[in-house]
Amino acid sequence: MNSEVLKKRTRGFAHGCVKLAVALPRTPIGKHVENQLVRCGTSVASNYRATLLAQTKAAFISKISIVIEEADESEFWLEFIIDERLLEKDRVSPLLSKAHELTSIFIVSRKMAPRND
Repeated sequence: MNSEVLKKRTRGFAHGCVKLAVALPRTPIGKHVENQLVRCGTSVASNYRATLLAQTKAAFISKISIVIEEADESEFWLEFIIDERLLEKDRVSPLLSKAHELTSIFIVSRKMAPRND
């Protein structure tokens, strides 16, 4: 998968996280999860863009690791939304699948990256 496709997918994922987050209930837990999901969901896209500017392989590995962590954290918060029944599972599941797919894609990217400069 090329970088332009991934930029588009991660940006779409970020928008999906924001839209889902603002639909959460206006309760203390809903607001907390909203903030967390917006932060990590948008971070996937912004940090992926940073990987494309990495000047060394070591910098790429470091930056892609952040992307993996943020995608996995997004996955956690989406699972949490389902677990706590904050939104209907059918509404959350497509974005949860995207989070899992992105996490898997970036793990493979990190594994395939050469380890030395």
